[in-house]
Amino acid sequence: MSDLLIFSVLFATFAVLSGATAGGPHGSELFDLSFVLTETMLLLVSSVTFGMAMLAMHAGQRGKVLAWMAVTFLFGAGFIGMEIYEFHHLIAEGAGPQRSAYLSAFFTLVGTHGLHVTSGLIWMAVMMHMISRHGLDAIVRRRMACLSLFWHFLDLVWICVFTFVYLMGAL
Repeated sequence: MSDLLIFSVLFATFAVLSGATAGGPHGSELFDLSFVLTETMLLLVSSVTFGMAMLAMHAGQRGKVLAWMAVTFLFGAGFIGMEIYEFHHLIAEGAGPQRSAYLSAFFTLVGTHGLHVTSGLIWMAVMMHMISRHGLDAIVRRRMACLSLFWHFLDLVWICVFTFVYLMGAL
């Protein structure tokens, strides 16, 4: 619930500051929607692969759980790599967070999501280690269920980011 509150405040802040460009660039001048769509698809497909890992877990297929988790991890890492590239590109163009309130809100919202995805990747790596060592016992299953909720929540937040920040910002 704390993450829900954090993102609610960040979305509200972004909405208030979305017009405060201080004469600087707006989303329509900055965003490459095809790039962001690719980034979005990586995260959404990772949600499907995580679901496959959960199905394998319920079937007691430890090897398949690890395989699907590895695929999910790669998609998530690809997403983070693309986000880092985008941030670097924007800053190199002079559109960093110090340029305007709009860009500050953008970097804060999108960056906070990226930090959460990174945390999810670390958690995923820990869970893969636990599954390798301990199998699919009750504790691991419960922790996987918690990670699943967290990962799917991040996808839901990203759908909102993609819609409100990128799509509406490109108009």
